[in-house]
Amino acid sequence: MTTEYSGTGDPARSLALLWRTREPATRRGRTDLTVDRIVRAAIELADTEGLAALSMRRVAERLSVGTMSLYTHVPGKGELLDLMLDTVYAETTEPPPAAADGWRARLEAVARDNWALYLRHPWLLQVATTRPPLGPNLIARYERDLRAVDGIGLTDLEMDAVITLVGGFVHGTVRGAVEAAQAAERTGMTEEQWWRAHAPYLEKAMDPRRFPLATRVGAAAGEEYQAAADPARAFEFGLARILDGIEVLVRHRPGATGTDTDR
Repeated sequence: MTTEYSGTGDPARSLALLWRTREPATRRGRTDLTVDRIVRAAIELADTEGLAALSMRRVAERLSVGTMSLYTHVPGKGELLDLMLDTVYAETTEPPPAAADGWRARLEAVARDNWALYLRHPWLLQVATTRPPLGPNLIARYERDLRAVDGIGLTDLEMDAVITLVGGFVHGTVRGAVEAAQAAERTGMTEEQWWRAHAPYLEKAMDPRRFPLATRVGAAAGEEYQAAADPARAFEFGLARILDGIEVLVRHRPGATGTDTDR
């Protein structure tokens, strides 16, 4: 699987493009070609063909322009990738549920919103963002996420850590859902069909005396999931446990009373 890295472009040029502080280029030729059109075409390409297909040449072909025309607006692939990320982050800047719903509902909404974002844009899983694109939509997303846990008794560092924890959990669990969907598309076989084809042979080959726990638990899980795993169920179970753990942290703060809906 292709792995790309955000934050590899020229810092000054990337930030100028992300925050749109750069003066638009003036040149002869296509006047309808803009940064936004280029970024949207790149996102559509990655959505339909995967991140491995992304190149300045392929984006230019999608826009029916010469490759050099793109460089007038975007210096290179590194800056383009940062722009793509910040653009799709705008899809997750809606405010969480009202304060009356409590921090738990707000944080759950953040997690589900991010889960849905990865399903819409699976290529996000192939981008390492330890050096994130510091654009307006990423900052707005961070602000939105922090509001979910603001005022519940956590320190600033703990608030950041909670958001990082939830984001990392979603990133890890949604990968299984994306890979399952891609496997079904590329093989023409659903998870249930795959499981039914393999389970009978596994039962014959595996000695339950050697693997008693794997036999018992695996059989129960396979019967329930009709697959080797159920990413959506893992997400639901894990999210609830993470929220439970955060609730313990909040409740042990001095002066903490009542349920999370009181905060």
